Parts: sequence; C-alpha cells; structure tokens
Amino acid sequence: MSAASLTDIVITYFRQKGYKIDRDTLCEGKKSGLSHKFDLLIRKGSEQRLVWIRAWKRTVGVNMVINMDKAAEDVGIRGPIMISQQFSGHAKSYANRRGVTLLTRREILQRLG
Repeated sequence: MSAASLTDIVITYFRQKGYKIDRDTLCEGKKSGLSHKFDLLIRKGSEQRLVWIRAWKRTVGVNMVINMDKAAEDVGIRGPIMISQQFSGHAKSYANRRGVTLLTRREILQRLG
C-alpha cells in the first residue's frame, strides 16, 4: 500500500465524518519555535486534530508516537491521530495514557463500510 493511497483512504474517512481537511500542514511550535509538519489538519467546528500517516510495512513503535505527541503538544493541539498498518504494544500503551488516537488501515476500511 503506497502512502498516497492510504492518505486518500484517510481523507475519504474524515470527510465522511464531516471534517474539513488541510494537507501537508506546517505548524510553528509555541514552546520551541520549531516548524512541525503534519500530513493532515482536520477541523470540525471548534475541534482541530493533527494527523500523521505512516504507510509502512513494519510496525510503528512507541518512539514515533512520542514524537508526534510532543510535536502536537508543542503547537498547542492536543489529541493527535496516527494512522498506519499496525502499532507495537508499547505504542498502544503510550497512546492510551496520553490521549493519542491510533487507527489502522483495516479499522478505517471497516468503518468506511
């Protein structure tokens, strides 16, 4: 599965849920001043969420989830979303503690119906 096709699936999923979508968003960190790149910024009403999409064949580990969580916190948007094929147990555990949403390609396709 290529990154482009997974991104297309994710965009379709969030559009069906009523979100407006900005692709390849650069956000400046409020604490660090660094620029952070996110694959998507989704918005519905006053809700904003940042999304990273990783179309990797391998399992996404806890380090990637921590990096995304820190970047989202730096730009002042809580509750980021990461999408990939699968996640390690440590990544899932960290995400549960920190309010990070992890979605797999399979979960999104099931919800699209």
